[in-house]
Amino acid sequence: MSRQFIDDLLARTDIVELIDARVPLKKAGKNYQACCPFHTEKSPSFTVSQDKQFYHCFGCGEHGNAISFLMEFDRLEFVDAIEELASLNNMEVVREQSNQSPAEQRKQQQAHQQKQGDYELLEQISKFYRQQLKVAADKDTAIDYLKGRGLSGEIVQRFGIGYISDAWDGMMKVFGNSRQVSQQLVDLGMAIQGDKNRPYDRFRGRIMFPIRDKRGRVIGFGGRVLADGTPKYLNSPETRIYHKGQELYGLYEAKQANKQLQRLVVVEGYMDVVALAQHGVDYAVASLGTSTTAEQLQTLFRTVKEVICCYDGDRAGRDAAWRAMENALPLVRDGYSLKFVFLPDGEDPDSLVREQGQEAFEQILETATPLSKFLFEHLLASVDMNSLEGRSALVDSFQPFLQKMPDSILKDSIINELANNFGTGSEQLQAKLSKNVGQENKARQVQKQPKVTPVRLAIALLLEHPHIVKALPDPSILQQLNVPGIPLLCKLVDLCLQNPEINSAQLLEYFRDTEQGTQLNKLMCWQHHIEAEAAEDVFLDSIEKLLNTFVEQRTEVLLQKARTGQMTQVEKQELQALLNA
Repeated sequence: MSRQFIDDLLARTDIVELIDARVPLKKAGKNYQACCPFHTEKSPSFTVSQDKQFYHCFGCGEHGNAISFLMEFDRLEFVDAIEELASLNNMEVVREQSNQSPAEQRKQQQAHQQKQGDYELLEQISKFYRQQLKVAADKDTAIDYLKGRGLSGEIVQRFGIGYISDAWDGMMKVFGNSRQVSQQLVDLGMAIQGDKNRPYDRFRGRIMFPIRDKRGRVIGFGGRVLADGTPKYLNSPETRIYHKGQELYGLYEAKQANKQLQRLVVVEGYMDVVALAQHGVDYAVASLGTSTTAEQLQTLFRTVKEVICCYDGDRAGRDAAWRAMENALPLVRDGYSLKFVFLPDGEDPDSLVREQGQEAFEQILETATPLSKFLFEHLLASVDMNSLEGRSALVDSFQPFLQKMPDSILKDSIINELANNFGTGSEQLQAKLSKNVGQENKARQVQKQPKVTPVRLAIALLLEHPHIVKALPDPSILQQLNVPGIPLLCKLVDLCLQNPEINSAQLLEYFRDTEQGTQLNKLMCWQHHIEAEAAEDVFLDSIEKLLNTFVEQRTEVLLQKARTGQMTQVEKQELQALLNA
């Protein structure tokens, strides 16, 4: 990536606007605050500085600039975060040669080109499947199936639904025209390596549902069989660009349809998502054939505050709900809710919404069971509450689940309700639980502050207020100092002098993924309590202290040489100048 381009990108980005679009912020003095999106907490400790273009959580320690936030919040790689930020600012990414070795540059460029090629190829295949729905010899079979499921052309188009005939090489004939592309198709799960090294189509005779990532790129497919073949649904395998436990089918489409999403409904299948959208419930997603994972739940809670898991009412559905509940416990925080709906036997969201309509389905959603009630009902059913032994067993059964939960009002409420069922005071129960939970639920420790030294203070102030470098009368004099941290301070001074308009976020970006960057990030989070108006004076005072220390150290070295008679004429003159200063 061009360094100048990254500087320009950060200069055009307002980190407050970027974060506020994902995590609503409130003004707090000159900064902005929110409850941290990276851990659960009762009161806000996540601070965003517009002046520094920097965020920091005093609870979990997460911090960084706009690029770092996108990487953490949207789970993007560095290059993807740059491209996403560029897209938000309507800028074209500029690349240039880096300081890496030629071999490293080639490897990095090849990896980037490979991923771009993967996305482009899957997008072309998705278009091919859509075309087949219009031109395939047996297209009427597919169209009749979709119409029979009550889907309109508009919905089919919105979700990019396509079709592939039941032939061994329908897709391979079009795209597998070279050994390299054939191997790429195998790597992407679109083809299977057959006998005599001849790949054949993985998806045959199926309605095709493209799976898109958060940025709308096709990363895989799901296929629904039309005949009596098995499996009924076939999904892309794990590939270098598709990790099913991290993605949600329909999330991109739901965000496109609702600019202000309030809640999301998690269902089991592609057709459930599409059918619900057809009937006005355009905020459903599917977990791609897996139990709803912690990563998927984290994505859901970073998108909305209310998540409803909609499952079949049979044993498999309730087991899936229980696994989702367990995965959600570490993520539950005040203001966010996870609920569960179990449909009547023989019904799924697709059939129910087609038979009864949007209003009836949404009325069912309104009766969803909150996580706490679901947990209580499940555990209460396993003990005899009429005996002391049963009540004691109930407390023991709750402990591992409470242990997973961060401190919150919800957790306190569960403990109080449990105490009432147990038949004793909540304080007594709290003591019992705390004893067993141990260290995990202790109040978080105050982070150790860096030791105050002139170098650290000078670096911290320069990071926050790069313009104060102009006050240095002779920056080159710092090069003479033999003090730990001086090389880093000199590097910062040079960057600030070369780029007079540089800000804190841009400065930090120069040191990403380096040991120096780690040190600078710590200093950026340091609460030194020096007001902006005093920054320049304190900075100059710190530099003066460094110079005085250097003078003292150098004078002592020269005096020691004088005592042993080892001084040169030049050193005698230097000592005389130092003593007269």
